[in-house]
Amino acid sequence: MLRETCLPSCLSIRTVPSASAIPRQTWEGLCPAGHPFLNADFLTIIEAHGAAARAWGWAARHLLASDESGRIVGLLPLYVKTHSHGDFIYDWSWAAAYRQLGRQYYPKLMSCLPHTPVAGPRFLVAAGPQAASIRQALLDAARELLGSAGLSSWHVALPAADELTLLQSAGLLISHDVQFHWLNAGGGDFDGYLASFSAAKRRKVRAERRRVQESGLAIETRHGDQIDPAEWPLLHALYADTFEKFNNHAVFSAACFADLATALGRRMVAFIARDGGLPVAVAICFRSDEALYGRYWGCRGNYHSLHFELCFYQGIAYCLQQGLARFEPGAGGEHKLSRGFTPSAVHSAHWIADPEMRAVLARHLALQGQALADYREQAAAHLPFRRDFSPPSTR
Repeated sequence: MLRETCLPSCLSIRTVPSASAIPRQTWEGLCPAGHPFLNADFLTIIEAHGAAARAWGWAARHLLASDESGRIVGLLPLYVKTHSHGDFIYDWSWAAAYRQLGRQYYPKLMSCLPHTPVAGPRFLVAAGPQAASIRQALLDAARELLGSAGLSSWHVALPAADELTLLQSAGLLISHDVQFHWLNAGGGDFDGYLASFSAAKRRKVRAERRRVQESGLAIETRHGDQIDPAEWPLLHALYADTFEKFNNHAVFSAACFADLATALGRRMVAFIARDGGLPVAVAICFRSDEALYGRYWGCRGNYHSLHFELCFYQGIAYCLQQGLARFEPGAGGEHKLSRGFTPSAVHSAHWIADPEMRAVLARHLALQGQALADYREQAAAHLPFRRDFSPPSTR
């Protein structure tokens, strides 16, 4: 356990064992307004339902920074993890390298949104002249916790750009990845969006959507507060069956989804396909005031192009209708390119305690960075847009 210390800036740092131990007003004061994952509910609910709890290899060690009056002015969500599932830093090969050298990689320390590959702020800090000092104090405290607990490493998954600069200047290694994001170019509606495609690519998308329309399925959009709690077991079964089909574990329960829907309301968005009134497929998304985030897909049966319709086209149409700037449909998936999702660079940061392993991983990540830059450039050449159309640039 990290000891409570008074820092030169008169900040004290302590850990808490759950998101529920942090007052709601703290979350509301430190988190971005309207964010679907950084709020008083998301982490609390998924921890309470076990998706980010000890039983599944997640042990919360959230860091809180308080000023001399006792007011909480900084928060860094942290978990001690015994595996690499659900954190999206793709470090299984690192763990294998540790084993080959007779060293122990797990447990490790993670700053991330569990099961959620969404980039954004990780150091939640009150605005003001002390903001930089608070971030630095939280960073130092995380490294102290790493050392006192004898952990191999600390990882910050998908931090905001300014945080990445801070972490790199503090000596953390930077890893690189590519996600595929839809960026709103202001096409008005879906037909306006398709007008930016080449003729052949436009025909392909229309054919896929037509196949779904001709299937007889009814497609609907529901926000969390519009879904009857009694329907969550049916929707959850679609998600769970699909995860099991691909030998993955469905960590979210029906009760967890129901509680998230109640708490988040319109910040949860579900695209549901029904056959004779019964749900046969669902894409569960979340939204902020700026973006839509695709997260969980489930389907029972074989319906041509239904995955593309619910996971991509319905989300794009929703963003256009709602005026959202981007749609992040999740990690991976080159098939997103032909639907207009642009390859976007994302990064994570890593503090490796062992000097020898740090040197090995530094060389690996330098090569990875160049390879990912080349891949991103090559992938962008396969976007479906007309030659005279300039899509929005990515970060």
